[in-house]
Amino acid sequence: MYAVLERLTVLLSFLALAVMPVAAQEAGKLEPRLKLPDLKSFRGVPSIEAPLPKLTFGNVTLIAELVDKGPQVTRGLVWRVFGPQAGEDGKLPLIASARGGTSVFQLDPGSYLVHASYGRAGATKRITVGKDPKKEVLVLDAGGLKLDAILPSGGHIPPNKLRFSIYEAEAGADGERALIIPDVHPDVVVRLNAGTYHVVSKYGSVNAVIRSDIRVAAGKLTEATVEHRAAQLTMKLVRDHGGEAIADTSWSVLTDSGEVVRESVGAFATMVLAEGDYTVVAKNRGHTYQRELTVEAGHNEEVEVLTSDVGQQGAPIGDISD
Repeated sequence: MYAVLERLTVLLSFLALAVMPVAAQEAGKLEPRLKLPDLKSFRGVPSIEAPLPKLTFGNVTLIAELVDKGPQVTRGLVWRVFGPQAGEDGKLPLIASARGGTSVFQLDPGSYLVHASYGRAGATKRITVGKDPKKEVLVLDAGGLKLDAILPSGGHIPPNKLRFSIYEAEAGADGERALIIPDVHPDVVVRLNAGTYHVVSKYGSVNAVIRSDIRVAAGKLTEATVEHRAAQLTMKLVRDHGGEAIADTSWSVLTDSGEVVRESVGAFATMVLAEGDYTVVAKNRGHTYQRELTVEAGHNEEVEVLTSDVGQQGAPIGDISD
């Protein structure tokens, strides 16, 4: 009996809970609902309707041409973009750079200086960047120069013995020409601004030197070949013709005017000399030997100085250094 009454009590409790919200609303006894503020009114939470911030940079495409309205340079360029105002160090600040051909930069609106390097050729242009994309073309006014040298007979000169140096055509206030590129190898294309250049070709390391002025045309490859009137000689001191070279010999080569053009020490003395008349002097164990010789262009030879070729006592042969 008690169990039945307990179950009946539980059932009546559940019915009361189910009916109470409705009854309370009808009776006006339910507490009012909380009124939450709109999410948009919270500080720091942006409105969904608020516009997104606009980007501040603009796109500029930089193009380089060898000549005005010529084909675009597609590789080998170095682009540098500088700010227009110098810093405390007196230099323009580098804003951006790129390598290759045509390049696209994203820059804040404003004024800039753009420099394009193509080998030793280059051009600079002031540009203005806005919000709209734009293209800027730099005309390099440049060409290529390839150098080589031959002997009078058309003979080939070993590349490892041939070098070129390129100078400005006009001398400065000190009478010297400014060096642009030293030690240029033969058959290598050098990119230069169009104009005339002073080229010095050196065969060997003594006095076989040829100078010439060469003009580089814009948009073209200029190939220039100079002629060296020189020969390579190998000298040795021997007791008899065809004999073994005597070691520890000091060598000195003089022009016909007595000017020393080369000194060396060793059993052999190998050098390239411009054509002309020379005196070869060899010193060994306190004895001096000398021989007169004439160098013919393109005629490489081995020169023997015999121990019977004794130099005259007191002859102006110069000091021999190690």
